[in-house]
Amino acid sequence: MGHDDLPTLELALPGPLRDSGVAAILNGQKTALTGLLEIYEHAGEAVPEVGQRLAVVDSDGRPAVVIELVEVRVVPIKEIDDDYALAEGRGYADAAEWRAAHEEFFQSDGVSEYLGHTPVIDDDTLVVAERFRVVDAGDPGRS
Repeated sequence: MGHDDLPTLELALPGPLRDSGVAAILNGQKTALTGLLEIYEHAGEAVPEVGQRLAVVDSDGRPAVVIELVEVRVVPIKEIDDDYALAEGRGYADAAEWRAAHEEFFQSDGVSEYLGHTPVIDDDTLVVAERFRVVDAGDPGRS
């Protein structure tokens, strides 16, 4: 199955944050990712499922790596623990640092523009916490 057959996953917004996230997946540091449930609902997209494969795209929209979801949980943001924060692969020291960075992103201009408002983030805000494994980090033309 080629990358063109898979749903795509865009980390953050195009630019340095996305590029560093893709690099962290490729070098094995990043094995988890988190989305704001409200974004899925706004887009009319279903929450991903365990076993689903996704082509993670770079800032130019090109497939960079294929991942397979091994765990998907919809949880209040307050339930994210240090272990999960470390699995995000962005150098967070603990869950508090992870949360501060995610609150900043979820309330960023880009997300607010997409949703049409700035989301309220509190302890009970639901996030989609996903753990994954890399399936194919090679050339997209490879089988």
